[in-house]
Amino acid sequence: MGSIDTPDTQRANRRYVKEAMSAPLLDPAHELELARRWREDNDEAALHELTTAYLRLVISMAGRFRNYGLPMGDLVQEGNVGLMQAAARFEPDREVRFSTYASWWIRAAIQDYVLRNWSIVRTGTTAAQKSLFFNLRRLRALTGDSGAQHMTPESRQEVSRKLGVREQDVIYMESRLAASDRSLNAPVGEDGESLEWQDLLADTRETPDEIVLSMRDSEIHAGWIAKAMQRLNPREAIIIKERKLRDDSVTLEALGRQLGISKERVRQIEHQALKKLRAAVVDQAGGDPRLLDAYGA
Repeated sequence: MGSIDTPDTQRANRRYVKEAMSAPLLDPAHELELARRWREDNDEAALHELTTAYLRLVISMAGRFRNYGLPMGDLVQEGNVGLMQAAARFEPDREVRFSTYASWWIRAAIQDYVLRNWSIVRTGTTAAQKSLFFNLRRLRALTGDSGAQHMTPESRQEVSRKLGVREQDVIYMESRLAASDRSLNAPVGEDGESLEWQDLLADTRETPDEIVLSMRDSEIHAGWIAKAMQRLNPREAIIIKERKLRDDSVTLEALGRQLGISKERVRQIEHQALKKLRAAVVDQAGGDPRLLDAYGA
């Protein structure tokens, strides 16, 4: 997560902001000259002057994200990364002001930092979630239900329409922003008991006994199937293997061409062969037909 805003850090941040805001602004011609010197001649002095002039842009952009509970110094630092990325990619001949180009990179760097550090749970992994994360509160205020605990169906529909996202995404982000992180090691209750939240999580995995039984049953079932296949004639065996025992099942038409018979004839033979398999498996299972469902036959 982010660093802590100590008094020393706050003083250093104020000093940094003061120095950044005192840097002279660049006129378009001089900005273009600096950008070309850096781009064409790798002039680091030109790069320093160019980026220093727009540190104020980084500070302004970082200030827009202060409400996410992250230290201002960290936001500025990430914005500076975006500023340097912009300088590395800027092409002077495109006739675009560097400030305009850099704004996108600065904002992207800060937003990525916020998404990575706002919560210990990864947020904003899709474009829709990212858009909702940074716009949901503002749009809720515009719809007039920002003070309510939950959004109304009408508000969700309006947000969904304005951002071009699914209503399900709106519901997910609404609940995500309303919930705070909780450590799984936090104690349950306030009486000092040793029970933690993680102790209440259900383990849905199979137990070792269940895994062993499942493996044993699979071996038994595979043996039954192998013996049952011996009751089929060669053509029936081919059809069952190609249609039922492969991950990528062969079509009736393809099998018909392979065997020199019609598609309908393949279907009839397959049906007859499955009946034989059912009967053979029931015999081996002691005459219990309920086991047929285990084989999909």
